[in-house]
Amino acid sequence: MDTNSDPVDDPRAAAIEQLDEFGLSTYAARTFVALVSLGTSTAKDVSQVTEVPRTRVYDAIDELHGQGLVDIQQSSPKEFWAISADTASRKFEREMDYRVSVLRTALNELQPAQRSEEQRGVWTVEGQAAVTDRVLEFVNGADDEIVYMTVEELLTEDIIEALHAAAKRGVRISLGGVSSDVQARIQDEVPGADRFDSLWVWSDTPAGRLMMVDGERTLVSVLGNGEDAAPTGSRAETAIWGAGETNSLVVVLRAIFTWRLQNVGDAETESER
Repeated sequence: MDTNSDPVDDPRAAAIEQLDEFGLSTYAARTFVALVSLGTSTAKDVSQVTEVPRTRVYDAIDELHGQGLVDIQQSSPKEFWAISADTASRKFEREMDYRVSVLRTALNELQPAQRSEEQRGVWTVEGQAAVTDRVLEFVNGADDEIVYMTVEELLTEDIIEALHAAAKRGVRISLGGVSSDVQARIQDEVPGADRFDSLWVWSDTPAGRLMMVDGERTLVSVLGNGEDAAPTGSRAETAIWGAGETNSLVVVLRAIFTWRLQNVGDAETESER
């Protein structure tokens, strides 16, 4: 599935693609989209504006009718009416919520009662969405401290909201590596966050994010295809992460962050004298 396509460019193709993802057959998806655009229609009407053979329209209608997406008028010829876009969207949203709930329950039953916090070696994550998910997982699981350095384009609303929630539950937050404008925004939304200067000029490197949570979980990412990225596309991102007090990645980054934050604290104390 292409999550970067703009449905405004081709709403018909986008709707058919999403209906396919929700489990409708291709003929059913095309038929439903045709009925939405045509209004009350016959099988002949649908066949004329889609790539669905007239004989297969009836099979598609049976599928749609069985799912409550289409009503049938027993006239001659039969006429078909699609439910509204809002009603269809709510139906699929309820179905998705139910599937996610069942999946979460099943996976929670399958995983060990005590998940190991100590991970030997480092683990690789590919793609901005996947890296962001891991960052959010770490932030949401923080108990005491979050140290987070990032470039501006990777500081999304989801992450700011997660940092805000962490601050509200008493987690100490230190942020670095973002522009002054973004830091000001963070200060408004996460008032308790401390800010510190980055270890280097991020614009001169492919660095994406560095983070440490509770001194036991760390993540480092780099950005790629900077010059090759499409003007409206996001840059590729690859991250490695580690967990556990003795994990090699954790040990190294904990030492770096501890040294940096200690220097910041000493400098602030000196300036107050």
